[in-house]
Order: sequence, then C-alpha cells, then structure tokens
Amino acid sequence: ENLFLSGLTPMEKKLAEYKCNTNEAIHLKLVRFPEDLEDENTTFNPEYSHQVFGDDEVAFGYKGLKILLYYIAGNLSTLFRIEYTSKVNEKFDCVEADDVESKIREIIPPGFCTNTDDFVSLLEKEVNFKPFGMLLHTYSIHNEEAGEDITYQIYKADMTCPGFREYHERLQTFLMWFIETASFIDVDDERWNYFLVFEKYNKDGATLFATVGYMTVYNYYVYPDKTRPRVSQMLILPPFQGEGHGAQLLETVHRYYMSSPTVLDITAEDPSENYVKLRDFVLVKLCQDLLCFSPVKLMQGFSQEMVTEAQQKLKINKQHTRRVYEILRLRATNMGDAEQSRSYRLDVKRRLIGPYKKKQRELAKMRRCLRPEEMANQLNQIDLNLQREQLEESFQQLVSDYRRVLERLAQA
Repeated sequence: ENLFLSGLTPMEKKLAEYKCNTNEAIHLKLVRFPEDLEDENTTFNPEYSHQVFGDDEVAFGYKGLKILLYYIAGNLSTLFRIEYTSKVNEKFDCVEADDVESKIREIIPPGFCTNTDDFVSLLEKEVNFKPFGMLLHTYSIHNEEAGEDITYQIYKADMTCPGFREYHERLQTFLMWFIETASFIDVDDERWNYFLVFEKYNKDGATLFATVGYMTVYNYYVYPDKTRPRVSQMLILPPFQGEGHGAQLLETVHRYYMSSPTVLDITAEDPSENYVKLRDFVLVKLCQDLLCFSPVKLMQGFSQEMVTEAQQKLKINKQHTRRVYEILRLRATNMGDAEQSRSYRLDVKRRLIGPYKKKQRELAKMRRCLRPEEMANQLNQIDLNLQREQLEESFQQLVSDYRRVLERLAQA
C-alpha cells in the first residue's frame, strides 16, 4: 500500500484514501430476531461484487463506506442503507463520488426499507410467512452449537404461488454476490422450476421458516415428447454452507424428476468446480446400488448397460454416468496391485486423451498446409511429451477429487 502511495502527488494520495473495496463494504445479514441487527456474528460479505461495481470491485468517494443489505430470514424483506464517515466533495478538484445507491437499486427490487424501525416492525409479521409451493422432502441435521436436531424442508414452487414472484426477485439478488457469472432469469418463461430449502426455527413458541438456498432448473424440450431438465443456478446461502444442504437439494431434485416418465435425463449449465464435486457425490450415492455397477461389472469396463440403467432409473446422462463409473471403479480397485492400478489408469486416460487427439488431428491438418514435413514431426514429438505430462497431471487431480467423494460417501 505505502509503496504504491509513495509515487503519488499529495492530491492523488488524498483521493486514494477514498477508495473502498466493495466486497468488504457490503454487509449482508439474514435477520430472525431484533438483536441480530447489532450482532456482528450474523454479518457476512459477498464473494463477488464485480457485476455491480466493475472488475476492480471498488467504490470511489467514501471513507468508511458500509452498504447495509439486511434481509428478514424468511420472506427476505429488505433493509438497504448506506453509511460512511466522510465523502469527497466538489472542493476536491472536481471529482465526484460514485453513485453507490443507484448501482444497488439496479439489482434489488423496489419496496425495501431504509430505516431500522420499519424493518423491525416487518420482522414482527414474519410469523405469517410460509414456504411456497409443494413440500418434496424433510430432513434434519444435528447442530453442534444448538445441541439439537434442526429440521429443513425442500419445496417446489412456481410463479402461480401467491407472493412467490416478489419473493424470488429478492432472493435472486444473492446470486450477484455469490455466483461469478450470475444472471437473472426470465420468470415469465413457464419452463422454469424453482426448488427452495427452508429451515424451521422457533420464536416465542411459534414455528417460523428461514430461507437456506435454492435451485433453478430449466425444462428443455426434447423431440418428440420428452424434456431434459437443466440445472441453471444453485445457491446455498453462506450461513448454511458446509452443512450438506446442497447434496440434499440436488438429490431431492433428481428424485423429483426420476418419478416423471417424460424426463429423459438431467444436465447442468456451465457447472462450477464445487457443483461438480457435489454432483459426483450425489450421483455416486444414487448409483452405487444399481446392479450394473457391481464390482465384477466395474472391472469389465464402462458399458452401454450402465448408461441405459442410470438414465432410465435415475435420469442421469451418459457423461455423468461415466464419471460415476470411474469413481465406483476406483473404490473397487486395489491401487496397490500393479495390474489393477495400471488397468484403471489406462481406462481413465483413454477418456481424457479424447479431446487431445482431436486437437492433434486439427493441428496436423494445419501444419501440413503450413510447414515442411520434418518440422511437423518434431513439433508433434514435443507435443506428445507435454501431452503425457498434462495427462498424468489431469489423472492425478481426478483421482484425488474422486477419493474425496469416496471419503464423503463413507461418512454419509
């Protein structure tokens, strides 16, 4: 910091003091009780704010900037306030402070509170809030802190549920802060399905519901009479992350579609690394008892039978079934046995090399047009060595990911 400041004019130094990191400035909160408002422990910050504040994730013009976005835990009624210790003014060499308020207003729906008293009086009405749609699944997780089991429920909702459209508008603003490439969806398209997770909690003897997270799924039409649901966005809110809700949600969604004869299989749009790990775990858990994945059959290699059974019974597509096979085969393989381990390695690498080979063919074609033959051969040789290293690296990475899935499975 100081090194950076040392080369600046006094004016530039002064201006540099008025830059705030927006990931730190934004204070998010899910409020159940009035005392949560004052409790620092209930505050969390965004992982991303570049979609709202630009790639630098900086707001200029304020010292001690705080952007408060507080939500009532269940229906997500919002308190939005901006606080700061000082702000640049015109005297300051004609520089203007960023209009932080209008940037936030672009992503949060109108109808928010701007003062705490209004917000607290809304909090008293929260007892009337009930989850939207149809209950699909109830589960409980033991909470160490509370020393008791907490109950969670997953619902499937749609835009015909009274109040859901407005609630969804408030809910989706969280995507901006926690999904790197988030975008808001067209809610008037009826092919969207919404799956919501809620926690049940007690307040003054009444049972209330708090929002935990959600998933949106788009139903693609497949000729002539099937659909292929595609998971679009999934978010478990930070206070609930790491407790297993993502796995519960994904498994519940799979089970919901499994019961539908018109669904072909389930896919995902541009999945994050974390989502892939989650999906591996859930799909392996669903598949491990299928007959086609018995240890004997795993050792015979990937088969059409696996593809068919996983698709028909569990709505899992071919690509994902292949990963499930590799994970379950790893579990059935004694990696200490040279023959077994070699056979496993070759099997996985054969799949990994597919895209390389295709690229290789394309490069070879290009080079035939561009360069003398012997040069091309040398280059191919260099490529092959590099390729072997990359392949080995990909393989090792994959195996360590797979082992983590198997560890989690052993604990489930």
